Amino acid sequence: MTSRPVWQSYSVNGHDEGVMRLGIGHARQILIVPPLFDEANRTRRMLVQTMRFLDQACVGSLLIDLPGCNESRQGLQQQSLDNWRHAVRECAGQCAATHIVSLRGGSLVDDGEADLPHWRLAPAKGASLLKTMIRTRIAGDKEAGKATTEAELLEAAKASPIELAGNLLAPDMVAQLAAAEARELPVLTVRALGQGIIGSPLWLRAEPQDDPAMSAAIATDFAAWSASCGG
Repeated sequence: MTSRPVWQSYSVNGHDEGVMRLGIGHARQILIVPPLFDEANRTRRMLVQTMRFLDQACVGSLLIDLPGCNESRQGLQQQSLDNWRHAVRECAGQCAATHIVSLRGGSLVDDGEADLPHWRLAPAKGASLLKTMIRTRIAGDKEAGKATTEAELLEAAKASPIELAGNLLAPDMVAQLAAAEARELPVLTVRALGQGIIGSPLWLRAEPQDDPAMSAAIATDFAAWSASCGG
C-alpha cells in the first residue's frame, strides 16, 4: 500500500524551501533532483509516479524544490547553479538522504552532496539547455515582429537578468549554464533511455505528461541500484 505524500521543508541561505516525501519510514531515502526549468514541469507527474512505485518497494524518496522554483518565495533571477548545488547539499543533509538521483539538467547540480551514491538519467549539458531556451526566445520574438540573435541575447545577459523561454535568468546563471557539465563523482551510475529504462523523453513534450511504464522502470532500477551501493 502506498503512503500519502508528506510536504516538508529544508532551510537554505535563510529561506525555507519545499520537499515532497513518500515513504519516510523506509531505511533508504532517495533524493530526486528534477530536470531544470521547463523540463521540470514536463516530468513532475512521471517523477511523482516513480516515487509511488518506490514506496511500494519499501524505498523512501524526496523530490526537492530548488530555490526560485515551484512555490519558492525566492525569485528565479536570484539563482545560480552554485546556489542550487548548495540547496541540494542542505536538503540531503537535513532530510537524511542516503542516495541521490537526478534527471537531465538536475545532474548539473546533484554534486552538491558528492559523498552519497549518485544515479543519473540522460544527463544534459548546460549549454544545450541554454541554447534551447535561446531558440525559444528568438522564435517568440520573431512572431512578435522582432529580430533577435543569439549573440545579442548572450551579450545582454552579461549585464542584467534576461527572460528566456519564460525564465528570468541572472547573469551568473547564464554564464554558468554556458559552461556547465555534469561532474564525475566517486560512486556514480549513468543511465540512458533504452538502457534498461523504457519510455520516451517526456522533457521534450509540449505539455506535462506521465508514462507509468517509464516510472515503473526507473523505480525498479532505483531500488536495485540503491540496494547494491549502501542501502
